[in-house]
Amino acid sequence: MNCPFFQVDAFANQVFSGNSACVVILQKWPKDSTLLNIARENAVAETAFIVTKEGRHQLRWFTPDLEIDLCGHATLAAGHVILHHFESNRNHAIFETASGVLEVHRHGNMYRIDLPNRPPVATQLPDLIAHSLSKQPLEVLKARDYVLVYAQESDIIGLKINREQFDKTNLDPGGVAATAPGATCDFVSRFFTPQATILEDPVTGSAHCSLAPFWGKRLGKRKLNARQISMRGGELQCEVLGDRVLLFGHAVTYAEGEIHL
Repeated sequence: MNCPFFQVDAFANQVFSGNSACVVILQKWPKDSTLLNIARENAVAETAFIVTKEGRHQLRWFTPDLEIDLCGHATLAAGHVILHHFESNRNHAIFETASGVLEVHRHGNMYRIDLPNRPPVATQLPDLIAHSLSKQPLEVLKARDYVLVYAQESDIIGLKINREQFDKTNLDPGGVAATAPGATCDFVSRFFTPQATILEDPVTGSAHCSLAPFWGKRLGKRKLNARQISMRGGELQCEVLGDRVLLFGHAVTYAEGEIHL
């Protein structure tokens, strides 16, 4: 079958920034091994696969290494593809996923994605992760991902990871978010995944399911502005709303075509 294919830069208003995701529209679900091979062939952080049945969109996410339970930027990319390329007369797209029903809404010239609130709780940092860090955090918390809290933005910018040591850790399917108060925004972060083909994720929507409630409580704010300060970088607006976290961002199509299966 010939499958429509899109590459989208999410949490970005121009190409070559934000986090790149591929979105593949399928007629039916192939074997998981085929989905994984497509993700490896695409060689971006995440590939989103969509199957539409009776008007309902089923959504799954694969890295080049494995299927994951939640991906924010690829959900934003999937919503952009549906609303911009297929259903331009609609204002929102609804996806059935492993993390429940997720919605992407138009919000002016941006999109709003609705994700679960995953507040992190205090914990101990495994020695393997601690020994891989060039600087130790002030606090350690965990939900799906470890959240490492530092004093200031420059700590996050200067943080280095000893990958040989870091990759001895198995956090399937989570990662490590390093975060600090921002100089020009509420908070900044970087995100790393051990044993992954791509060590540092450019912009990680799912990590903000924990970062936004943490900083919201710490700063006494429900709405926050965030920046992920990877090499590509990305801007996110966050709103903590009960058991949900709303993320707002732009998306732009970089490429489109077909995959031949």
